[in-house]
Amino acid sequence: MVKKILDYVEIKTKITSIFAFLMTIAFLFYSNQQIDWSVTLIFFGAMFLFDLATTAINNYIDTKTNDQKLHFKRGNALIILMTLLIASLMLALYLVYLTDIVVLLLGGLCFLCGIFYTYGPIPISRQPWGEVLSGIFYGFFIPFILLYINMPEGTYLVLTGNMQTISITLEIFPLLTAMMLSIIPVCSTANIMLANNICDLERDILVKRHTLPYYLGVRKALYLFAGIYYSCYLALMIMTALQILSPICLLFMITFVPVHRNIRLFFREQDKKTTFMVSIKNYLIMMGTITMLIFLSGLIF
Repeated sequence: MVKKILDYVEIKTKITSIFAFLMTIAFLFYSNQQIDWSVTLIFFGAMFLFDLATTAINNYIDTKTNDQKLHFKRGNALIILMTLLIASLMLALYLVYLTDIVVLLLGGLCFLCGIFYTYGPIPISRQPWGEVLSGIFYGFFIPFILLYINMPEGTYLVLTGNMQTISITLEIFPLLTAMMLSIIPVCSTANIMLANNICDLERDILVKRHTLPYYLGVRKALYLFAGIYYSCYLALMIMTALQILSPICLLFMITFVPVHRNIRLFFREQDKKTTFMVSIKNYLIMMGTITMLIFLSGLIF
């Protein structure tokens, strides 16, 4: 029973949310920022359960349009996904109660994107925005919300309002720091989706799923796939130059060798069973390395 549930929610794919979380924890440690573990763990629970729920929704709806079968009867599958969704919503609301309206707005946006990724008349997954949105919501929003709830009030923004006016004050450099920090998780996450859609292009066309590779064509999509990875290394050099990250993090450049080798493998063949895994491997290499280097920086500096 447990194995079926874990397969249903594709537990093995949850690295994208977990590593984004761990990298941000490492950055808070490096920044000598005290971590509020109560709100942090509540956030992790809401985030992780919602990640499971969105995958369950995706599988529940997709099985209506393809030949795949659910791990349970549809009624039981619906109960599981609703349980996950409600549990994540309750934790998220409790987190809002402990924090402020900014968390409500950002979390609400994440919930809407997660639900309408697969559900609705025109799901996001059937449009050319899937890669961009998956990268942003996993790679940016998870780190940013985690940073926001742990940093001193007003570090990133201040939102005030009444019945007549709403005012928002943005702190430019802290926001740019958060955005720069998110480039590696955003890009490596987006490339998992891009690789998946490149491999599934022919099947997606049959079910009228017009993803980004449909509009770009395979050749251009492959060049985009490579370019997204290479931009991570440029971002890393900029972050160290701006002293957002320590010089130790330049050791991240070593990962270019295995990442580039995996890119070349994917250029040769785009197959879901054999070469799609290079995008997962690259994610683990890049996110695992940068997380450890940021944590190591916190120990040394």
